[in-house]
Amino acid sequence: MSEFLCIAPDVKLGANVRLSKFINLYGCEVGDNTRIGAFVEVQKNARIGKLCKISSHTFICEGVTIEDEVFVGHGVVFINDSYPRATSAAGALQTEQDWKVEATRIKKGASIGSGATILANLSVGEGAIVGAGSVVTKSVPDHAIVAGNPARVLRMLRPGVVRIASRG
Repeated sequence: MSEFLCIAPDVKLGANVRLSKFINLYGCEVGDNTRIGAFVEVQKNARIGKLCKISSHTFICEGVTIEDEVFVGHGVVFINDSYPRATSAAGALQTEQDWKVEATRIKKGASIGSGATILANLSVGEGAIVGAGSVVTKSVPDHAIVAGNPARVLRMLRPGVVRIASRG
């Protein structure tokens, strides 16, 4: 199976991490008992907590922190630059020196539905749920259910009362 994995030597994997084939991990951290599906890329300086499930075809870029017990659905994309450009002011291709990574935090127990896009410089609150296909353009409160483009709060969950268990 290792012939279908691209894991750089600087990756920090916790205990009992389960990795599918066809993934690309470099310069990142993955917590204990986390599962990562096929065709996932996790870039340098991204952190994934313990007991997370990252579904297939997801892109987790530099600057993203995913706390413990987070579910990320299939084909979720994170963004780390609000104003991306291919070239610098001088007209050359941009390098790391030409822009600043904008952080994104997904808090403990949040769930992000398949096909969602999470823009830069925001957070998704503890226990929050982001509906499939949503575009999150601003921070999501703790225990909120959001959906749409742009994502809007549909309702609030009562902390400790509603617990959505994940399977598999």
